[in-house]
Amino acid sequence: MTQETLKQLDNTFRKLPRYPTKVIQFGEGNFLRAFVDWQIQQMNKHGLFQGGVAVVQPIDRGMTKMLDEQDDLYTVLLEGKLAGKKVQEHEIVESINETIRPYEDYQAYLDLAKNDAIQFIFSNTTEAGIAFDPQDTLTARPQNSYPGKLTALLYERFKLGKKGFQIIPCELINHNGNTLKEIVLKYAKLWDLGQNFVDWINTDNDFYATLVDRIVPGYPKDRATDLERAWGYHDKLIVKAEPFLIFVIEGNKKLEKLLPLKDAGLNVVVTDDMQPYRNRKVSLLNGPHTTMSPIARLAGIDTVGKVMQDKDFYKFINDEMYQEIIPTVALPKKS
Repeated sequence: MTQETLKQLDNTFRKLPRYPTKVIQFGEGNFLRAFVDWQIQQMNKHGLFQGGVAVVQPIDRGMTKMLDEQDDLYTVLLEGKLAGKKVQEHEIVESINETIRPYEDYQAYLDLAKNDAIQFIFSNTTEAGIAFDPQDTLTARPQNSYPGKLTALLYERFKLGKKGFQIIPCELINHNGNTLKEIVLKYAKLWDLGQNFVDWINTDNDFYATLVDRIVPGYPKDRATDLERAWGYHDKLIVKAEPFLIFVIEGNKKLEKLLPLKDAGLNVVVTDDMQPYRNRKVSLLNGPHTTMSPIARLAGIDTVGKVMQDKDFYKFINDEMYQEIIPTVALPKKS
């Protein structure tokens, strides 16, 4: 099959039903598509969630139009090792129902507040995304910051007298949920939205803190043509990821029933305190990487894989892990 005869990825490739939209997702980048949307697909395949996603493009420029050109479908390519076994598989992800571009159609964005089926809000707007912009106003169309946009949507939902959301940010900052809520309440005060709205935020909405981990290299540019020929279709939004993931969510345990990720066999932890898990990740993953990078580069070694293939570096990093780092991490060794 030649590249010219390949079919464009579109709705004819769908295998799952079109489920109602239950999720608003701020961000359409590689990570959310290979992490959150992929996990929603796994729940849907097991008949556990039966929900789709409305993706909001949080900045003026983005990839939502590219998604629309493919009927909001794309392929996740999983490559690597999981539980000691080699994984090489791909899957067309069908979780996204629609895309919203607030900078082009702000009313379509506000109209999401009308949908009673929507229960969840996910986001990944980069580490700088959860920030307060004092120049934001309620009348802006749209607001500049992600928390500003979120506050406007929440206020619209409140005015309609509807229930709140389960709000689950995935930005890589500590206490991301708490920080996001603090900024929303700060906008409520700045914009003089009233005590009733503040009370509704506090009683009808749950903000969760999270730790997310999955390596997502993104679009495999050097191999895309060969992959498309092997699969038999064009896909401009292939996203490569490692098979391993962990999703640690701090907050109300009711989320386990509302969002049955664990029941779908996914590596998800809902806990009252995510800090031990964060400390483990920062210590066991970031620690050795920080140690090896300067000395390995001085030795002319430029990748982690090559470091671990070198017997002297391997012993050095192994000793660091087991003799210096692990004894300081307050989690069971098997966790």
